[in-house]
Amino acid sequence: MEKLNNNWEGSCACEHVRYKVAAKPLITHCCHCRFCQRQTGTAFALNALVDADQVSLLKGTVEELKTPSPSGRGQNITRCPKCRIALWSSYYMGGIKDQIRFIRVGTLDNPDQFPPDVHIFTSTKQPWVTLPENAKTFENFYNFDTTWTKENNNFRKSLLSNANNL
Repeated sequence: MEKLNNNWEGSCACEHVRYKVAAKPLITHCCHCRFCQRQTGTAFALNALVDADQVSLLKGTVEELKTPSPSGRGQNITRCPKCRIALWSSYYMGGIKDQIRFIRVGTLDNPDQFPPDVHIFTSTKQPWVTLPENAKTFENFYNFDTTWTKENNNFRKSLLSNANNL
C-alpha cells in the first residue's frame, strides 16, 4: 500500500466533517449496480477503497447507518449528522468489514485524483452512460487475484486473515 506524500482531504457539504486520507486507494470502483444507483440517486457510485487506518477525522463527528447491499449482508454508510452526506461506506467483503473504507470520491477536495480503475456491475449500467474504450469493465464483480495489484491483493488477504482470526 503506497503512502501519499500529501494527505488528501475531503468534507461533507456543510463542512461540519472534514477528513484526510493518507494512502493511495487500493483500487477505485465505479459501481453501476442498482443499489448504488438507488442509494446515490444517480447513475453510479465512485468509491476509492482505502485502508481504514489511513482515514482519519480532522473535525466533526460522524454517524453510521446500516443499509441493504446486493450481498444481503448490508453496508455501513458513514454520514455527517448535520447535512447527511455520505462520506464512506464499509462492506462485509468476506469478513474485512470496517478495515477498508469505500471513500465517496466526490467528497474529496480534489476528486479528480482518484479516477475509476474498474467499472463494476455494468450489466445494470444506464444505457446512456458511455464508458471509455480502454476501461476495465465487469458485468458483475471481478476476481480479486486478476484485478487488484499483487501488493494490494496481498494486503486485502492479510486483512481477511486477521478478520477471520478475531
